Amino acid sequence: MAFNVLSIIDRSSDIWKALWAWPKIELHRHLEGSIRLTTLIDVAREFDITLPSYDAEDLRQYVQVTDSDESSSFAFLRKFDVLRKFYCSLDIVRRITREAVEDAAKDNIKYMELRFTPHALARQNNRPYTEVITAVCTEARQAERDFGTRVRLIVSVNRHESVEIADQVLNAVQEADQAHCSLVGMDLAGQEVGFSALPFKSVFERAKAAGLFITVHAGEWDGPNNVREAVEVLNADRVGHGVRSVEDSRVIQLVRERRVTLEVCPTSNMQSGVVSELSQHPLIDLTYLGVPTTINTDDPAISNISLTDELVLAHLGLGLTLPIIKGNILNAAYDAFLPDHERAALVTEFRTALGMDDTLMRPPWKL
Repeated sequence: MAFNVLSIIDRSSDIWKALWAWPKIELHRHLEGSIRLTTLIDVAREFDITLPSYDAEDLRQYVQVTDSDESSSFAFLRKFDVLRKFYCSLDIVRRITREAVEDAAKDNIKYMELRFTPHALARQNNRPYTEVITAVCTEARQAERDFGTRVRLIVSVNRHESVEIADQVLNAVQEADQAHCSLVGMDLAGQEVGFSALPFKSVFERAKAAGLFITVHAGEWDGPNNVREAVEVLNADRVGHGVRSVEDSRVIQLVRERRVTLEVCPTSNMQSGVVSELSQHPLIDLTYLGVPTTINTDDPAISNISLTDELVLAHLGLGLTLPIIKGNILNAAYDAFLPDHERAALVTEFRTALGMDDTLMRPPWKL
């Protein structure tokens, strides 16, 4: 039976309401995993897309992890089988983008880095990558104005797909209208097992040279060596998930020495079978080993969660203190993909808003 966050938290509780009121930062959220059930039904009816059900509650089992699912990467990724049918026009891509920002704003997220996969979004509508990227960029910028959540974007490519696709996506990023874009980073995602990051080295070197920050999914479905590869081969600034770093003390030393922050997604890790017992989630050890971490949702629509849920889960389910959870939010400010002056302003803003002083969290090697 798959993990259900509602078995641990109560959204009507005082602690949930208190953490909802905190200003928050999200660094690891996929646009493709942020689609509302009601939007799926609307789009299916408009474009005559066949669904297993047109009732939101009945549809849930096909696109969200439920109690009846097994906890495995296969079961988790299977939820995208239905979702992949829905990117059949740029208008839909714009709607999904706008609603993702609106949902973040409703969760009191003040700064968000939203990642999206141009190849996945372009495949169903046969549009060039540049048009897809521009559609996401322009809608995210408008939604930022309308809802008040600052948004920066990360383009994602998959390691189980070709290097040529990654090259073409990066070319499209560089061709996109920068006046309407807030693209700040590039991400390598996809199937870890059996797919090395090494073939993508030149693409990510080119991205870095173009001024993009680098984040890499690693140490999730495969072991700590993938984290080492992300850091040493792709020169990652952050690592998506990275929780299996705890299996190798040398990798822990590496991420500390290189000042690489891990984007941890507890519920996703449980539901996809990365972690079998909540009490054994590596975020606990990573915290006490002094590895900089942040707490994120990954695919909030797939997991039926909010960032507030994840923070409450870290407190009630993992036993992290409220100051440590605030420290994870502050870590996210320190490691946002922003120019130095904007990042410093974000840190000051959140330090003040969360009532944090200089002595509470940040290790000196990370200042």
